[in-house]
Amino acid sequence: MTTQRFFEKELTALVNDILRLGSLVEEAVFNAIQSFINQDEALAKQVIANDDRIDALTDEIENHCIRLIATLQPTARDLRVIVTGLKIILNLERMGDHASDIARAALNVCEVPRLSPSISEAIVRIAQLVQQMLKDSLDAYARGDVSRARSLSSADDEVDHLYNRVFRTIIENMEEDPANIRCGVYFLLVALRLERIADRATNIGEDVIYLVTGEWETLN
Repeated sequence: MTTQRFFEKELTALVNDILRLGSLVEEAVFNAIQSFINQDEALAKQVIANDDRIDALTDEIENHCIRLIATLQPTARDLRVIVTGLKIILNLERMGDHASDIARAALNVCEVPRLSPSISEAIVRIAQLVQQMLKDSLDAYARGDVSRARSLSSADDEVDHLYNRVFRTIIENMEEDPANIRCGVYFLLVALRLERIADRATNIGEDVIYLVTGEWETLN
């Protein structure tokens, strides 16, 4: 096997590992959201425990990238694939951390929230948008789809709009009744973590654009 063919095989394995990490993160985000919405203690604990798998695979991929750079002297194009991969796994690992934070909130939030029903509805809507953004960012990476990557910008704007609105509503509920403060704090945390996941998905979109075009574009 020639050096170039070996390198191409290694890059393919790298991309597949990154997509495998993405699948783990998608699962973590979905389960974290479900654990919070349904107040599922067992599922929340599972999300927290599984974060170690995400961290371990992140470390494995990072080490793979470093070995490729150190031993095979990649071309400019191949180096872009590796550097982009490193940036993407960083964003995915942080999403996994955010999912764990949401799961921890599920373990602590009050059993019968006294907050306005519109708050839970807004959280669910934000969660739906965020999960779709994560899926779209990974699909864009897998396919080198610049158009799909750019579409993350408008989705992120919608998440930001909903987040700002629900933030104000939660604060108002907490001010109206101090009994809402404990629940309100955890709902604020979950809304913030979802907004951060959306930002991370948008970062991956920017990385995809750079990978394909060699040019940086700001999406958020």
